[in-house]
Amino acid sequence: MVDEKKCISCGACISICPVGAIKFVNGKAHIDPNICVKCGGCEQICPVGAIKIKK
Repeated sequence: MVDEKKCISCGACISICPVGAIKFVNGKAHIDPNICVKCGGCEQICPVGAIKIKK
């Protein structure tokens, strides 16, 4: 779901996630698929297009 090569660690996705499913792991965003509700907010706010939600 997160392309670590594109992720710039800005934290925008973390701040918008309504369920706290996103955390930094080794300095890059990581989405916990067990918590994610697939709302798409992180995908829309990512300034570099590093997140793709599989619905």
